[in-house]
Amino acid sequence: MARKTKILVIDDDQKLNQLLTDYLKKFNFQVDAYTHPEKGIRAIKKEQPDLIILDIMLPDMDGFEVCKKIRQDYSVPIIMLTARGEVTDRVVGLELGADDYLPKPFEPRELVARIQSVLRRYSENSESDLIKFGKLFVDLKKYSVRLDEKKVILTAMEFEILSLFIKNPGRVLTRNIITDKIHGIEYDSFDRSVDVLISRLRRKLNDDPKNPTYIKTIWGTGYKFVEEENEIE
Repeated sequence: MARKTKILVIDDDQKLNQLLTDYLKKFNFQVDAYTHPEKGIRAIKKEQPDLIILDIMLPDMDGFEVCKKIRQDYSVPIIMLTARGEVTDRVVGLELGADDYLPKPFEPRELVARIQSVLRRYSENSESDLIKFGKLFVDLKKYSVRLDEKKVILTAMEFEILSLFIKNPGRVLTRNIITDKIHGIEYDSFDRSVDVLISRLRRKLNDDPKNPTYIKTIWGTGYKFVEEENEIE
């Protein structure tokens, strides 16, 4: 029998947790729900979930702080639930390492679709293995990144954007192209989601936007990957 995908929910709404548990079971997900953030964080090591659903409004510690703590030790995908669905909440969540967000109230089937989309980003393999750009090593098949021989922890969306860049070196990618290619990004004229993700990726790659080694801003248009590919193994 195939192993069930494990979902860990951290939400102080016990009724919603039960509804999610019952509904997600129909899609062959195993669900563990926690109403207190500290208990949810401690459970990650024991449960080893494949994905975390995290509410922003939590007792003692909000979802942003929980997301930050999780990202210190784990690269597990995170979908954040926002009560207001405001752009600010989504941007902050992305900056802290969330992979997707869903405003409340939501249709349970949409949540399932987003779970499947995020998990697909983590599990998809590529026909290429290891690609080297200077001191940056990207293994598209193993979903791993190393910089100066040190492992770089990326979220699914960050890795997908990096993969998009290295597959299109020297090509200017507009925000619309990035949005179309990267599942899970919602973009409108007031949404900085793409810029936030690029900024977060740059920080992890120690890439100075004023003197970029990898990702160059093309003002008024988008971004391009500037480093020449050194080697493919």
